[in-house]
Amino acid sequence: MIKNFIKIAYRNLLRNKGISAINITGLAVGMASAILILLWIQNELSYDEFHTNKSRIYEVWNRMPIDGKISCGSHVSDLVARLAEHDLPEVERAVRVDNPNTQLLSVGDKKITQMGSIVDTGFLQMFTFPMLEGDAATALNDPHSIVLTEKTAKALFGNADAMGKTVRIENNENFTVTGIVKDPPDNTRFQFDYLLPWWNKKYGEGQNLGWGDNSTPTYLMLKPNANYASMAPKLKVLKQKYDEEARKIKWELFAYPLSRWRLYSSFTDGVEDSGGRIEFVKLFGIIAGFILLIACINFMNLSTARSEKRAKEVGIRKVVGARKQSLISQFLAESFLIAFLAGCIALVIVQLSLPAYNQLTEKNLSLDFHDVYTWILLIGFVGLTGLLAGSYPAFFLSSFRAVEVLKGTFKKAHALITPRKALVVLQFTFAIILIICTLIVKQQIDYGRNRQTGYDRNNLIYQFMTGDIPKNYAVIKNDLLASGIAKSVTRTNSPLTERWSDGWGQNWEGKDPNDRTSFDRYLADEDLGATAGLKFVEGRDFNLQTYPTDSTGLIINESALKAMKFKNPIGKTVDDLGVKWHIVGVIKDFILTSPYEPTRPLLLCGAKSKFMTFQVLQIKLNGANPTAANLKGAEAIFKKYNPDYPFEYKFVDQAYAQKFDNEQRQGVLAALFAGLTIFISCLGLFGLATYMAENRVKEIGVRKVLGASVAGITTLLSKDFVKLVVISFIIAAPIAWWAMSRWLTDYTYRVSISGWVFAGAGLLSVMIALLTVSFQAIKAALANPAESLRSE
Repeated sequence: MIKNFIKIAYRNLLRNKGISAINITGLAVGMASAILILLWIQNELSYDEFHTNKSRIYEVWNRMPIDGKISCGSHVSDLVARLAEHDLPEVERAVRVDNPNTQLLSVGDKKITQMGSIVDTGFLQMFTFPMLEGDAATALNDPHSIVLTEKTAKALFGNADAMGKTVRIENNENFTVTGIVKDPPDNTRFQFDYLLPWWNKKYGEGQNLGWGDNSTPTYLMLKPNANYASMAPKLKVLKQKYDEEARKIKWELFAYPLSRWRLYSSFTDGVEDSGGRIEFVKLFGIIAGFILLIACINFMNLSTARSEKRAKEVGIRKVVGARKQSLISQFLAESFLIAFLAGCIALVIVQLSLPAYNQLTEKNLSLDFHDVYTWILLIGFVGLTGLLAGSYPAFFLSSFRAVEVLKGTFKKAHALITPRKALVVLQFTFAIILIICTLIVKQQIDYGRNRQTGYDRNNLIYQFMTGDIPKNYAVIKNDLLASGIAKSVTRTNSPLTERWSDGWGQNWEGKDPNDRTSFDRYLADEDLGATAGLKFVEGRDFNLQTYPTDSTGLIINESALKAMKFKNPIGKTVDDLGVKWHIVGVIKDFILTSPYEPTRPLLLCGAKSKFMTFQVLQIKLNGANPTAANLKGAEAIFKKYNPDYPFEYKFVDQAYAQKFDNEQRQGVLAALFAGLTIFISCLGLFGLATYMAENRVKEIGVRKVLGASVAGITTLLSKDFVKLVVISFIIAAPIAWWAMSRWLTDYTYRVSISGWVFAGAGLLSVMIALLTVSFQAIKAALANPAESLRSE
């Protein structure tokens, strides 16, 4: 029976090659698109889910009042970890993980720069990073121990055994390799090339502010049978227990579970909201479902459109004794065969697309064909697609009554609304929504890019102060200026496009005791104004040669001036982090973080800062010289004074452009999905138009004999499809407006949704439909009526 079903299905495919090709192509593209999206979703859902103790692991968060709101932050004081172990009986282990840092690792003459983290000794016992060599319980016990990833060990030692060998870091300290771990997968927040024990965390003078320093990610692992509900109230007041300021403002701590780190972590006024990456996961899931559904709709429409040709087959089968169940099985067998063929082609498309798709999504996605579960899921996916695509045609075709079919009276009058029309409308509704979303995302990106940054990014590069750069800063600066490579050079604590420090608690004359405004902090040497092209409203830039006291000078931006409410700010004193700063200048606001958010109050501190250190060299290249020549000359100078480290510069304008990566990625994906949806929809429309032209060939012949023009016949054949697209636009427009209005609420600086976007999307969709249908319509209209009417 099954063999017979497959044989008949195969013959039907060959008999209708054009329709079969459209069905298989549409399903293949739809299935490939869905598989790629589902791979991305699976990766997002699996983040840090591989840890054996995942259900017991939490991250400690702050909840505190700032700027009149309750704010939440994932970095806390480094004092929390040990106190949590001591004061909270439910906690088995607490681990601190310092922010990753790139350093020079040396073994003999081999030198490589790698990114590593300083962690507490229990890190490898809390988190599951399999040890290839060494013991997770003791690998980080010695202050001079180092754990390498498999990749780093191979890079340093080749195929030799790395255990017990010595690695020198930053040319000043030796560490013994005590463990080798497997390389971290890409679906974890912990990305490192090596690990050092916490004893190597070094604070400069005045940098460790105790409870005032909230810069340390801290994780708790509860005991196996511990009750989270009993632990939470104790953790909530842990900081208040030891810090008077925390008691005064009711600063709280809370434990955030591992399962919510990646996809949620979005808070409004101290309470977790519905935002976060989970919104994108849900959205992508909906898109995957709709793309697959649209491909299945093509199959349904083309199968039911051919119902007249299959009707007599159904009637004869019923007359000779075929039951409805047998007919349903026959038609489902055809859909499963098409789904199988489409699935094979889809896998080829997926494998060919993965490199570009991984580059776009910045992931390392793949299909593991060696895993039996992969095959089970793929077979289930193909089967589900075949069932979804074939169920409606199977029940529709098998429901014909034999008597009516063989008499030729089974045809129904043309209804205003038919399932086929509704399915076409659904296809184009989804396509138009994606077109509108793509246009608005592009508008928002352009809006952010065109916003004034407040500084001059042209010919501005930065280099991190690695190795010997700090001690040779003066001569490097002098050589860059003397050689004409640079017009200006300065040093700062972070790149101009990043905020590495912020906080509240500053004091100034006339401050409201209840004011808890949070300020961004930035450390700068002299000449930052000239190097970055900052615009001064009042006062001047730092100049240590003329004004030695500028080491405790302070430059504030207009937002900070507004917060402090100074009428004459120059010379006013601001107390922050144990230093009394005096204001020497006021600058216009410049964008330090997101171009879509308001600029925050900024304190640009002089060189005397104890809490921040110079870590970045900012260089304004001489625009009179070719950029390549400037960079080649700069590299020679850095190699002279910092020979062990590469010259790894970055253009500030490129770093600023990276701020748009997330929105750019969303826009590209929306455009890609819109294109695929339109392609699949147009395939189905083309098939329907082809079949319609075939069915109405005699009608067209009669009309031409009676004097109908080519344009008139083309309009006659196209107008029904255009009506469906117009209805789709009417449905899609309000849905797209609602969706994008909600998306734009995440941005303080945002575009207003323009009417031309909807008009353009509507016009584009109608033109695409017309181009798709008109080919067949014109072809039918140009046909010789003598050929179609010869049998009459």
